[in-house]
Amino acid sequence: MKRLLLLLVILGLTSTAWAQEQFSIWDGPAPGEKDVSANPTLLLYQPENKTTDSCLIVFPGGGYNHLAKDHEGDKIAKYFNSKGMTVAVLWYRIPRRPGVEKHRVAWQDAQRAVRFVRSHADEWKINAEKIGVLGFSAGGHLTLMVSTSSQTPAYEPVDDLDKTPCYVNFAVPVYPAYVLERTDKGYTLESKIVDEFAFDAKTPPMCFIHGDDDVCPSMASAVVYAKLKSMGIPAELHIFAKTGHGFGAKPKDNHVGDWLNRVYEWMKVMGYAN
Repeated sequence: MKRLLLLLVILGLTSTAWAQEQFSIWDGPAPGEKDVSANPTLLLYQPENKTTDSCLIVFPGGGYNHLAKDHEGDKIAKYFNSKGMTVAVLWYRIPRRPGVEKHRVAWQDAQRAVRFVRSHADEWKINAEKIGVLGFSAGGHLTLMVSTSSQTPAYEPVDDLDKTPCYVNFAVPVYPAYVLERTDKGYTLESKIVDEFAFDAKTPPMCFIHGDDDVCPSMASAVVYAKLKSMGIPAELHIFAKTGHGFGAKPKDNHVGDWLNRVYEWMKVMGYAN
């Protein structure tokens, strides 16, 4: 039993093993919380050889009830670190809070995290106008919330940091969940995008990654891609055949295993990587 407990402790620490620093993004209790025990954590991963002044904020998935910290967090940070990019992984508040939208507290944390990263641009040697977000499943939904609705406050300002803008410059939704309203015919190109995405003037370029056999329909990425194109916003779309949900950075020996490289090449085309 002691050896099992030790193994569980070691496994629990692996998600933070590469992070050089950890930050509580709220100075005091987060909105709606009674104390700091529920504060989210931002993990900073700096590359050994920085090749770009961009910074990528990562939102792991988990249905807004848990966080896939390893294959949708730490391993993603390691990949982009290997390419010379600064990465910050946000462990936003979970589980869902009763009485508010499923994503409300996570969205508050995400907007605050963008402000926190932007305010540290000089210290971390990044460009405040090269901040992107990448998220999976529920974290993909959160990526869309942050990137389409930055001009909609998720919470009332609590201090001077909240004067810092929370828009992002590029976004990568990976098999995003909760995107479309279901119709009698299921999900189609005519499906309506949920009302919570504002698609405001600060909505940035995006790169979508999805599996064709995903229980969270790949049609969601296609419909949002079409929406962006109608707005004149550059976008790229990758839908992988015979691929389901939750692949993240798990080992893959088929075509979907190359998706991170596809995202990185898109970042280079858009001027956010070298």
